Amino acid sequence: MRRRWMSAVAVTVAGMLSLAACGGGTEQATGGGTAKKQVEVFSWWTGPGEADGLKAMRDIFQKQNPDLTFFDAAVAGGSGDKARALLSSKLQANQPPDTFQGHAGAELQGYIKAGKLEPLNALYDELKLKDVFPQQLVDQITYEGNVYSVPVNIHRSNVLWFNPEILKEAGVAGAPKTIEEFVTALEAVKKTGKIPLSIGSEWTVVHLLESVMLGSMGTDAYNGLWAKGADWSGAAVTKALNDFKTIMSYAGAPQDDWQPAAKQVADGAAAFNIMGDWAYGYFHNPPDGGLGKTSKEDFDWAASPGTDGTFMWLSDSFTLPKGAPNKEGAMAWLKVAASKEGQDAFNPKKGSIPARKDADSALYTDYLKWDLEQWANGKLAGSLQHGVVANDPWKTAITEAVGLFLQSKDAAKLQQALAEAAQSNNQ
Repeated sequence: MRRRWMSAVAVTVAGMLSLAACGGGTEQATGGGTAKKQVEVFSWWTGPGEADGLKAMRDIFQKQNPDLTFFDAAVAGGSGDKARALLSSKLQANQPPDTFQGHAGAELQGYIKAGKLEPLNALYDELKLKDVFPQQLVDQITYEGNVYSVPVNIHRSNVLWFNPEILKEAGVAGAPKTIEEFVTALEAVKKTGKIPLSIGSEWTVVHLLESVMLGSMGTDAYNGLWAKGADWSGAAVTKALNDFKTIMSYAGAPQDDWQPAAKQVADGAAAFNIMGDWAYGYFHNPPDGGLGKTSKEDFDWAASPGTDGTFMWLSDSFTLPKGAPNKEGAMAWLKVAASKEGQDAFNPKKGSIPARKDADSALYTDYLKWDLEQWANGKLAGSLQHGVVANDPWKTAITEAVGLFLQSKDAAKLQQALAEAAQSNNQ
């Protein structure tokens, strides 16, 4: 399974490297005979909600920079795995985009250590960004005293989305608060003939794993797994992985990606889905950019079982690659991404909350109001799947271990593989 997936990525990379020829710095003639430089913005925002948010921010960029042309180099695929495979090829070939999306945290360290990113200290000083971004976020994007990215949002990973009508039909009183209650609820839904838990492609299973481990182990123990020399062979990890195995036994047929899996909940085919809060934009946005569903009726939410009071976070951010063909244009984009106007245009559509502390809270209603309150008042845990706590080699090893587990269903072998991955990548 893993080998076929990697082959598919390789084909995608080979087929899309031609994007480099269309990137930043290319001059495009306008009707008046003047030339406008393109700014290649590389991301994986192509789906409903996320594409709408990107367009809202792009409109601001174009209005503020009429002499520049936004070139959308987005690559489809949830969580960015395909996009980052293509990006790696472009960077190795010294054909960087002008700016690219990356998850704040350990994910960016590989690019930094390879000398592929420019520090953004001067931009932070010019815009006084350290005054408007939370300190814990600035810490995550700082390496050896330099800041390397501009966060545009905060996402929550550990969200349980559920269909209220299916729970009512199954006799489940409300969102399960513990792992044990979750298993009981899954069994009750199974008896109705509905899908207890929807899942998407392989990365969504890793996403599920991080929430189950957090809910089973508790915040401090989960966070401790990412410290140097952490022991992944202990009893707490064993219990968490057995909980994961039990929960996965209630999963329906894997869907192509997170959107069709989430849609099963909104359409009344499945009871539960654990996915990040970008699902809210997909559920809630009008049908031309989402499903147009009604919250608290077609779908509802809670912290994933066992994690109430803890915000498992991630942040999308943009970078300045070394050798960017249009550095001036990239800096113009980074200024929009960092701005209050840009973040307030982007995040309500994306289904995320702003990274800035001074954003207009009146724009964040319904689920997003709850999300803002949770971010301000909860404990924090970093996402595995979305680049906060594990560098790319470590995350790749974990993903491969999960892929093997999907075939074997052997929790003991999964734990052994995870322990070996930690020992190899976290010394």
